Amino acid sequence: NTAVPFLRISPDARSGALGDVGLALSPDANAVYWNLAKLPFADNDAGASVTYTPWLTDLVNDVFMAYLSGYKQLDEDQAIGASLRYFDLGQVQFTNMYGVDQGQFHPREFSIDGGYSRKLSDNWSLGVALRYIYSNLAAGTSIDGVTFKPGQSVAGDISTYYTNSIDYPNGQSGTWRFGAAITNLGTKISYSNDAQYKDFLPTNLGIGGSYTQQFDEYNQLTFELDVNKLLVPTPDTIDRNGDQVPDYND
Repeated sequence: NTAVPFLRISPDARSGALGDVGLALSPDANAVYWNLAKLPFADNDAGASVTYTPWLTDLVNDVFMAYLSGYKQLDEDQAIGASLRYFDLGQVQFTNMYGVDQGQFHPREFSIDGGYSRKLSDNWSLGVALRYIYSNLAAGTSIDGVTFKPGQSVAGDISTYYTNSIDYPNGQSGTWRFGAAITNLGTKISYSNDAQYKDFLPTNLGIGGSYTQQFDEYNQLTFELDVNKLLVPTPDTIDRNGDQVPDYND
């Protein structure tokens, strides 16, 4: 249970088509989201990526996510990267628990981040990033005497990357890549002035590995596996009363 879950939505078509893996794929401009440490190993000294993703199109037609990212290598060992992510939830009709109309609102969220990465050897690198998060879900509305405001927070990423290539006697080659990242490590976010209502960011630990077999100039095959674990408390599921209902409020 976290706030701003849009930070965990895969932003690019390449990783989305691969089942949301990206920690150890070959570097491109989307490494700013997946693993900033990959950027010094990118083939090009600069790059950019723009993605527009309609969301839940079978249910609504005004929810979407837009993503812009880019990087620049300062030299053969260093790179900087930045990205902007915007999530628009469309027009939402608010009602109370009795179904009474409480007006409409247009929720939206965005994050801006920038980071730096550096090679520590010919095969290994590290990266760090800082992120500003803004989430306006119901600013100005009140429920049970609590008036809501936009939530704001600051978070950071720490990542590492390793790559090594092998040349085979038949003229083909293979590349091993490994990556790890702790993302969205930061302060809780609050949507009101009441200190007891604060939510965790989706802090995540991800570890991934991939292998690419290069058959010739035009053909290659890549396998990748990512494992992710949210680093936030799990809701209490203990049933103290024996009624098979978790005692969240006890």
